[in-house]
Amino acid sequence: MAAVSELTADREVVRKYLDAVDLPAPLDEATAEDYRERIKRLLVEKNATIVAHYYTDGMLQDLADETGGFVGDSLEMARFGSETAADILVVVGVRFMGETAKILSPDKKVLMPTLDANCSLDIACPIERFSEFCDQHPDRTVVVYANTSAAVKARSDWVVTSSIGLDVVEHLADRGEKILWAPDKHLGSYIQQKTGADMLLWDGACIVHEEFRFRGLQDMRKLYPHAAVLAHPESPQPVLELADFVGSTSQMIKAAQEMPHDTFIVATDKGIFHRMRQLVPDTTFIAAPTVGTGATCRSCAHCPWMAMNSLPRLHDALRDESQEIVVDRELGVRAMVPLQRMLDFARDQQLSTRGSA
Repeated sequence: MAAVSELTADREVVRKYLDAVDLPAPLDEATAEDYRERIKRLLVEKNATIVAHYYTDGMLQDLADETGGFVGDSLEMARFGSETAADILVVVGVRFMGETAKILSPDKKVLMPTLDANCSLDIACPIERFSEFCDQHPDRTVVVYANTSAAVKARSDWVVTSSIGLDVVEHLADRGEKILWAPDKHLGSYIQQKTGADMLLWDGACIVHEEFRFRGLQDMRKLYPHAAVLAHPESPQPVLELADFVGSTSQMIKAAQEMPHDTFIVATDKGIFHRMRQLVPDTTFIAAPTVGTGATCRSCAHCPWMAMNSLPRLHDALRDESQEIVVDRELGVRAMVPLQRMLDFARDQQLSTRGSA
């Protein structure tokens, strides 16, 4: 079993950030359509493109699709942003995604609808305390989840996403390397169990996935005995043990398309339902429960920071070229090293798969 660091995440700091979340007001259809048309014109005028995450509002995902942008998980977003010919990237997600885009495309302007869209994993892994953690264990290979700041990435040997983390750690374990993992302890524990790697974990967790409850999910399975449970590996271990499939957002979407079930209980951010319903419209998707003993429903299966993204904020940021992500050039160069390792590893995996097909 993986050991969890005594340098625990500061959950009080996360709560303070949550208290400051400023959710946008809902729009009527006419106003939303007006913003969509204005944004489309600005995208053309400024040679800009939208790169959106599956957890954001469906209207924003649709706008990215309609305008030649991209919707995906954080690894796919990183790839697209670095390959597109656009001069401006508008990253619709949370701040670490914007920073990653800027690191991979330092000469492009990277904007976000709001720079206040944070991530509990990023907030609870500050670079000063994380550097202390690394210094205490110099014999370990430092692997960090993409949900971290540019400074934390720069301190690492590898950056991974949930779609590739297991494969990377398995590769490192096969080489006899011991791992220092941050920041999500649930994802780290899942990977450790799958690979048998020697892993020391930072004590962090996603406020969305940590809310899923074993007892509530167990009860829901009784209500829907023919449903399959899809779970993101950031969820607590008891939840994962009830799942029929565990994977990243893109892997869960693929599973919903390929598995024979007509009903799925989904233990991840319910923003994913928009793409799932587009791809398999005759299927029923139910959010895994975030209520019960010990639950707070701080997120109710939807990231409050993802919900900060909106059409008006996207429009204003693009019009004014404001809400710009800035990453120190030297820091970006250092962070690029572990990010490039991940991208190269993913590319080699794809080539190997094609070669054996």
